[in-house]
Amino acid sequence: MLLSLSNAPRDYAWGSTTLLADLEGRPASAAPEAEVWFGDHASDPAELDDGRTLDAVTGGSLPYLLKLLAAADPLSIQVHPTIAQARDGRRREASLAADDPHRNYRDDNHKPELIVALSERFEALGGLRPVDATLRLVEALGDGRGPAELRAHLTGADGLRGAIAWLLSGRAQDAVDDVIGALETASSAEFEDTIHAIRTVAERNPGDPGVVVALLMNHIVLRRGEGIFLRAGLLHAYLSGLGVEIMAASDNVLRGGLTPKHIDVPELLSVLDATPGNVPVLRPADGAVTEYPVEVDDFALRRVTLDGAPVAVDVTPPAMVLATAGSVTVAGADAVAHAVAVGSALFSADEAVLTLAGTGEAFIAQPG
Repeated sequence: MLLSLSNAPRDYAWGSTTLLADLEGRPASAAPEAEVWFGDHASDPAELDDGRTLDAVTGGSLPYLLKLLAAADPLSIQVHPTIAQARDGRRREASLAADDPHRNYRDDNHKPELIVALSERFEALGGLRPVDATLRLVEALGDGRGPAELRAHLTGADGLRGAIAWLLSGRAQDAVDDVIGALETASSAEFEDTIHAIRTVAERNPGDPGVVVALLMNHIVLRRGEGIFLRAGLLHAYLSGLGVEIMAASDNVLRGGLTPKHIDVPELLSVLDATPGNVPVLRPADGAVTEYPVEVDDFALRRVTLDGAPVAVDVTPPAMVLATAGSVTVAGADAVAHAVAVGSALFSADEAVLTLAGTGEAFIAQPG
C-alpha cells in the first residue's frame, strides 16, 4: 500500500521565500520556508491524506528522516553526537524539561546526514580544512593582531581544537573583530570563493565568533545532483541553496555559532571530531539511478531520473519516494500508478519493488 505524504514548511529564519515555491510552481511565500519534513519524528510527523500523521502508521519507528531544505541565509555551525555520546548526554540532562532551550539532547540517537543539491548551486561548510591550507588562507588576511593570534593558536599544541575553543571562549572577541575586518580587503586567488562566502556569512552575522570558525572549515560548492555525507562529530553549516536531506531520525544538535539559539561550547568540543580533511563530493551517475554511498545503516538515498520509460527499483521497506521535478508516478505490486506532486512524497511500508514512470526526477529513501 502506498500512502501520500505532505507537510507544512517549517519557518526558520534562515529559510527562503522562493526556493520551495519555485520547486513546486507556486508564488513566493510571505514568510521564510526552511524545511519540509517527511518522517515520523515526534517533532513534526508527516501528514497523511486521511488526517492522521505518519507516526500513526509506523509507531514512530522510522530509522531515518527525509527533508527538503531551502536556505537563503547560513544555518548555524553545528555538530551531531555519536550514539554513545547521545545516550550519555541525554542521561546527564534527564532533569531538564523536554522543551528546555538549554537541552542539547532531545533523543538518544546519532544524526549523520546526507545532503544532495536540487538547486544549480548549493554552498556548504563541512569538516575542518587541513591546517597548512588554512594558514595560507590566514596569510591573505594580513599581519594584523587578529590574524596573528589565529595563526598562533592554529600552530599551537592543541591545533584546530584549541583554536576553536579559543574563538568560542568569549575571550577572543577583539581578535574575532579584527579578523572579520581583515576579510573586507583580503585577496587570494586560491581562496577567492571561500573569502567571498565568509564575507557573506559575516555580513549576516556581524561580530559572531562563528564567522572565524567558518574560516577553518572546508567551503564546498555542490552542483545539482551532487551530495556530501556528514558523519557524526563533523562540524558543518549549510550556507545557501535547495537540497534533499536525509539523516538518522534524531534532533540532537550542538551549535557553535551563527545562531541566536543555545550554544554550549564545552559540550560541542566534547563531541567534535577535529581531524582535518576534505569532505568527498558524491557525484551523480550517468544512468537512471544514482546511489549515494554512506557509512551508516540508518538510511540510504537514491536519485532516479525519468525520461518516459518506467524504472523498476528494488527497495527495502519502509521506503519513501519524493518527487523533485517533472511528472512522476509510482506503482507497487498491484501496478496501480500513483501520481506524486513535486514537493510531496509517497510512503510504502511493505513493497519490495517500486516502479517509477514519467519524466522528471525523484528520490527514494529507505533504511541502509
